[in-house]
Amino acid sequence: MSSEADGWNKVLWERQPFPDNHIHPHSFLSSLRRNPNFKPYTYWPLVLLCCAITQHLATIFTFLAVFVRLKERWLDARVLLWVSIVSFFGGYAMYEILSYSNPVRGAFTRSNTIKSSLLVFLALMGLSPVLRTLTAATSSDSIWALSACLFFLNALLADYSSMKPVRQERLTSVLSMNAAISSSVVLASRLPDDLAVFALVLFAVQLFALFPILRHQLQVTPQVAQILFTLTLCVLSFALTLPLSVSVAYIYAGISITVTFVAPGVLVWAQKYKNEIRGPWDVAVPRLN
Repeated sequence: MSSEADGWNKVLWERQPFPDNHIHPHSFLSSLRRNPNFKPYTYWPLVLLCCAITQHLATIFTFLAVFVRLKERWLDARVLLWVSIVSFFGGYAMYEILSYSNPVRGAFTRSNTIKSSLLVFLALMGLSPVLRTLTAATSSDSIWALSACLFFLNALLADYSSMKPVRQERLTSVLSMNAAISSSVVLASRLPDDLAVFALVLFAVQLFALFPILRHQLQVTPQVAQILFTLTLCVLSFALTLPLSVSVAYIYAGISITVTFVAPGVLVWAQKYKNEIRGPWDVAVPRLN
């Protein structure tokens, strides 16, 4: 504790003829600090972190492309059903491989996972006739607008963080999943038959409820695997969207490039304007070991 020329010490435990908030005019700015907790970002690690957002956008456009094909009867619902079943077992096997070295395996065992999967499968099969007539009295324009809003909410609230050793679901991620499933249900109600409704809703459950779990596991894999997986999803979604609408495909490509490459560059560029000032006027923060 340095003593000033007028006898003032910067301590509170000593009785002094000064108010508690007294600061000597010559030492007021001596303890000023700029950006004390600032950690500068670099470009390529930010690009890698943005891959999770790009993957999620790719799943949304993939789902929409599959929906359009089912609605126009360009895709057989039985083909989509088998693709969903094969993808489920492939994704579950990948999840088991990635989580094999993780000591925290969760509360669900393999038998509980199989039981839950069968329950969802049978429940969707039984509810398909109800879901097909769910929005029969609603105009198609209202359905498209509602679906677009729900998918925007899904992308906005999704959890893009990497997996922690003990993972707890956030409220925003649950709301995001509910928004995506709700949007999928209202879109499925526009399909012509029960089998198509069942196949599409099952596909939506895998994309928006199960795939985020696998995505969190993939974020702790080597960087090359993450890049290849993201590139595969982007190429697949672009290839499915391009035959349906060239303009929508290019819009999707522009959004993906902006999110993956442009946005990190803007954040790195904007760091030079960050100016957080800390000084003796701030509330004291205790440091605990």
